[in-house]
Amino acid sequence: MNPNLIGLIIVLVLLLTLAIVCFYAYKKIKQKIRSFSKMLFGTTDIRSGINRAEMQYAATPKSVAAATSLCLPRITRDFPDFHYDEMKERAENVLISYLRAVDSQNKDLLYEGTQELKDKLAMQISMMKSQGVRAHYEQIKVHRTEIHQYRKDKGRCSIIFQSAVEYLHYAEQNGTVISGRKQMKTQSKYNIQMNYIQDREIVEDTREQALGLNCPNCGAPLSTLGAKICAYCDSPLVEFNIKTWTFSDVEEVK
Repeated sequence: MNPNLIGLIIVLVLLLTLAIVCFYAYKKIKQKIRSFSKMLFGTTDIRSGINRAEMQYAATPKSVAAATSLCLPRITRDFPDFHYDEMKERAENVLISYLRAVDSQNKDLLYEGTQELKDKLAMQISMMKSQGVRAHYEQIKVHRTEIHQYRKDKGRCSIIFQSAVEYLHYAEQNGTVISGRKQMKTQSKYNIQMNYIQDREIVEDTREQALGLNCPNCGAPLSTLGAKICAYCDSPLVEFNIKTWTFSDVEEVK
């Protein structure tokens, strides 16, 4: 027999053997992938499983660092007139209005806050405008809000609320989506800080003095806000003290 023909037959046999080995290896690998996908995602289609897991992740609220049970007794001991539910609702309103202000690029939509917070919002909007970027926050929903920290330092008391938030969030630049998805919800969490000025003479940030720390009856300056009665006209100051809690920061927790 022609040696060349024998060599060709050997090569063809080897190629056929290799093809058979590769085919069975492929079948084995595919079977293992399906088994792994079934175990991990509950479906043999791994792509479908990944999409399902992604949807579940997008619908699962973030956990918050809750320290309400530890901080609230200290707060109410220092401020007997502190109303937790009212303050929590205010914090959520500030957060939602802040996000809506960024979405609309209109700083006047901020519900309330110190000049420090207003300046931060205005700067964020200005930076996005200069870059031609538009951030969208739609269908905002707050799942849970808890007290995260309570601090007393240098003439002020600070409470940090932490909120778990759900929304449709994406950013566009020149009409092109550069981050996020228009149809996929996002879960996140935010810290919202509120301050109570105890002694304005030692507060470092002078912008906090824009709070209007005066007696609502006679207009006399109030250097210490813990008092229940104005030292000049004896007017009760309890309600005024409650209103001096103001919000100074909104920050996403990464």
